[in-house]
Amino acid sequence: MKRITSRPIRVGLIGCGNVSRRYLDHVAGFDELEVVACADAMPANAVAVGQEFDIAVLSVDELIGDVTIDLVLNLTIPRSHAEVTLRALRAGKHVYTEKPLAADIADARTIMAVADELGLVVGCAPDTFMGAGITASRALIDEGAIGEPVSANAFMMTPGPEQFHPGPDFLYREGAGPLFDGGPYYVSALVTLLGPVARVGAVSTTGRTDRTVLVGDRAGERFPVETSTHVAGVLQFVHGAVGSLITSFDVIETSAPRLEVHGTEGSIIAPAPNSWGGPAWVRRRGEQEFTAIPIESDGAGFMGMGLVDMARALQEGREPRASGARGLHVLEVLTGIDRSASCGGQFYDMTRVDDDVVALFGRNAQ
Repeated sequence: MKRITSRPIRVGLIGCGNVSRRYLDHVAGFDELEVVACADAMPANAVAVGQEFDIAVLSVDELIGDVTIDLVLNLTIPRSHAEVTLRALRAGKHVYTEKPLAADIADARTIMAVADELGLVVGCAPDTFMGAGITASRALIDEGAIGEPVSANAFMMTPGPEQFHPGPDFLYREGAGPLFDGGPYYVSALVTLLGPVARVGAVSTTGRTDRTVLVGDRAGERFPVETSTHVAGVLQFVHGAVGSLITSFDVIETSAPRLEVHGTEGSIIAPAPNSWGGPAWVRRRGEQEFTAIPIESDGAGFMGMGLVDMARALQEGREPRASGARGLHVLEVLTGIDRSASCGGQFYDMTRVDDDVVALFGRNAQ
């Protein structure tokens, strides 16, 4: 990998939808990178973002072909992730992509192979595992505060993104749904806390065959549901712990904790995996109640910190923390859950859990 040390990493943004503004807000002021241009398949979206953040507006082809851009930030919809990422890599650019790494595991493996062949770096959201809350929870586990981890429960249960998203239909298409939309946050947190996954199983259902847009210009418009909207998965981790993961767009409300880890000597209630800070609690054997975990906020916000770290990584000649390799393992876990649910709950064995993957999520590494 060629290091870039004498100047900020020049970033070109492709995909000027809802999350683009959050990225641009969060990375503003970091000296490691400079977002210099944006593009979108719908030019009006790019024009709006370009004017708001005072960056150049290009076509997608122009941005990918611009030799002054070092890194493409891929914020397109999930089914376009692989196509845009591969085009950018083949044009000689590093890529940081929104989750998931690709909509298809074969495409994700191709992305990593092409990047390796060309000496380029791929980063992949989510970056929330880097936040103060999950980091503090992981430190407690490493210190032995709850003994040997035995199990984990993770719940991502909502009434659906149509509650707040003005164009939610793409999240109900094949390859999306709650599993691939919210699941990456939860699986990424689980593997950060407990290490890599060895095999998974699942069952699923679909609550309704159509949905209604509830906010924005399209409010009242109905659209079809093409994927499972409630998925209940089981994960067996390499180091022996087992986990339950439920992702749903069919739950009106819940009081279930977003993420718990239980060990031989105690339990941790960790922060929601799609958040950056706390709160979080721990209860050790013999204690009568949970106590708050001290969490020092760094003031950062997710959707952007993984990109900032990747810019630093390119300058330092190391792999980014929110790496493509991490994204590939998370995607295979999600793909395995989806495949298991599609064939009646038969377990899916992960295809690549070698020493490199174990080291990536090792019990003493983040």
